[in-house]
Amino acid sequence: MTTQSVAIPGQRKWPVPSRTVIGVVGLAILGYLILLVPNPALATEQYINALTIGALYALIALGYTMVYGIIELINFAHGDIFMFGSFVALIAMKSMGLTDTIHDPVVLTGVMIIIFAISMLTMGVLGVVIERFAYRPLRNAPRLAPLITAIGVSFIIEDVGLAWKGPNYITAPDVFPHSAVFSAGGVTYTWNKLIVVIITVPVLLGLLWLVQETRQGKAMRATAQDKDAAAIMGINVNRTISFTFLIAGCLAGAAGLLYALYVTTVRFDQGFQLGLIAFTAAVLGGIGNLPGAVLGAVLIGLIQAFNEGLNWHSPGSDWTETIVFSILILILVFRPEGLLGEKTPEGG
Repeated sequence: MTTQSVAIPGQRKWPVPSRTVIGVVGLAILGYLILLVPNPALATEQYINALTIGALYALIALGYTMVYGIIELINFAHGDIFMFGSFVALIAMKSMGLTDTIHDPVVLTGVMIIIFAISMLTMGVLGVVIERFAYRPLRNAPRLAPLITAIGVSFIIEDVGLAWKGPNYITAPDVFPHSAVFSAGGVTYTWNKLIVVIITVPVLLGLLWLVQETRQGKAMRATAQDKDAAAIMGINVNRTISFTFLIAGCLAGAAGLLYALYVTTVRFDQGFQLGLIAFTAAVLGGIGNLPGAVLGAVLIGLIQAFNEGLNWHSPGSDWTETIVFSILILILVFRPEGLLGEKTPEGG
């Protein structure tokens, strides 16, 4: 058991932090205190960077964990849907005239809302199409068949991106302000980092509300638990699974737009690399577990920020992927259920 619940008469049970969560938070605080010794400002700045990177990874990781939680499929194409979301967002920015010269916050906010809607809905529809024509016919096939299909779909989307935009990096307009939100003790927190978190947190909370409180969310959880029983109870299983792919695609579209505006460069193969890192985050937190995906993403963000940002006792950015995937191997070997526990029909 990784979580406990507090029961209040007449109310729903709310999970309380498990020992695993408390231990992870404690280790993070201890690590921060240790890193404060040589350079407090640099350590604090890396924690801020980790929060921003982790927020982006969380949006992608949630897509992986939602799909696996409902049909137990590792959707390797999800990372490439994220990449495609960046490309669609760039096209929308260009068609709406969004450039670095626009500084009016009202105009910028209005345009960004429209572009977010375009990117999220387009990638959501793409996710539904992939599920309908690539995965649904193989739903009762041996597990290896849809897994290989997911890898094939990933390569197809990546090759389409290569043919569409070419092999070079594409520059996105740098519209997020870089002015300081606050500056204290040599640490400066800029608006571009805060905006990523401000956009990501409501999306994550909205997703949790959707899954936990709405009728469609209850149908998703019932389908994940037992498809046959859910169908007997009147739930349209196919529609529920398609809805899950729709939400996962929308999350990938949102992540693609945020990544393009925060990093300001995108390329056709970015989805493969970042998708695997986000998948590692989902496994680290507990595949099928939504809070676990967020926790895993933040921890991977911490590891990446410390490795690439600290100038002492760190191997450097060339080793980031090696470290991340080494963690994936260790988790699969020693704690395959993840930090918060796996939530699937098999994992409980």
